[in-house]
This record gives sequence, structure tokens and C-alpha cells, in this order.
Amino acid sequence: MKNATLILTAAVSLFLSSCTTCPFGCKTTPKGKVEHIVLVWLKRPGNAADRATLIACAKRFQAEIKEIQHLSVGPAVPSERPIVDDSFDVGFVMRFASKADMDAYERHPVHQKAVKETLMPLAKKVQVYDIGCE
Repeated sequence: MKNATLILTAAVSLFLSSCTTCPFGCKTTPKGKVEHIVLVWLKRPGNAADRATLIACAKRFQAEIKEIQHLSVGPAVPSERPIVDDSFDVGFVMRFASKADMDAYERHPVHQKAVKETLMPLAKKVQVYDIGCE
């Protein structure tokens, strides 16, 4: 228990000392930016090859679509917490400077092709959340 307390204290101290933009020490996304969150449930749930295909496709987006400022992509993190939905297979979080940039990404030929040729053939369900940062 003592080791767990020491590790937790060290982790919290590191987190708070590394972040400087809000009163509590957390980093925030600058005002006006848009966070685009996409959750994907595969037709073949848990299929490692399908998951890898979607992750590789998203990584190409950042290299080929200039409007994407930041990309995080990966599988759901398993959780025992009842509030956490870990039922999806792959999640994407993209940051854009503005809604106009996100709209340009949506219309970009690389994105359009990936949706048609990769995402739709593999996905049973896709859920999107767009958040405007204040």
C-alpha cells in the first residue's frame, strides 16, 4: 500500500508540474479549436487485422491532410468501471484549428476514399462527436 501511495503521489506531482495552462495544472485545447472524436465498432469485433487496417489508415490522414493538427488513434482501453464504454474497437481523436478546417478534412479526397474503401467495408457502427473548445 505504501508503494502504491508513493507511486500515485509521484504521478500526480509529475502531471501537475508538466502542465501549465489552467488553474489546476491541466493542459487545455486552445479556444476556437475543434476536437473530432470517432469511435468505430467493427463488423468482426476484436479482429486484429481490421483494427490495424483502420489505425494505419488514420495515421496516413495526418501525413496527407494538412488540416489535421493532431491525431490520436488506437484500440479501446479495457475497463471494469461501469461509466466507461470500452465496447468500440478503434477510436480516433483529431484536432483542427477551426470548424472550417474540419469541414475541409471531411471533403478531402483522401478522407472520402478511406471512408468508402476502408471504413465502411469494415465498420458495423461509427459514432462521431465534435467538440468546440472554449
